[in-house]
Amino acid sequence: GHARLAREISYTLWSCWQLGMSFVLRRIREVGGVHNALRIFLKLRDVRSGELVGTDKTGNKYFQNDNYFFGRNRWVYYIRKDHDASQIAPEWHGWLHHQTDDPPTVKPPLMQKFSAEQVENKSGTDDRFVTYSTTKTKVHSWKPPQQNEKKS
Repeated sequence: GHARLAREISYTLWSCWQLGMSFVLRRIREVGGVHNALRIFLKLRDVRSGELVGTDKTGNKYFQNDNYFFGRNRWVYYIRKDHDASQIAPEWHGWLHHQTDDPPTVKPPLMQKFSAEQVENKSGTDDRFVTYSTTKTKVHSWKPPQQNEKKS
């Protein structure tokens, strides 16, 4: 609640003091103002600015800024709050992890006839995959004999 928000704001102010105000003000301007900067920081615990490279079919936005270190210069802003890495489209996954230099907006991947649609990981939900056996059991558990009649 309020205590968490106060901790986040105090951490943000401490970070601003350490980084230098000119850096912080420049970053706030790059992301579109204080409101956007706070929204992004509370969501991601990081405020990055970069060029919007593209958007996938679910609405996730992919960014790049080559002024950051290699490996940290590409990132995604998920559209959903309960995000998971399995929500990244396969064509964007390759670009995000530097398997290719060209994003799917520039060089669309070849779709093979055996390619399947992306499926989100449902582990931990009611829609999770549960295995079951399709063979008859060879060993049956012992069941005690039932007595149909009561002795008088």
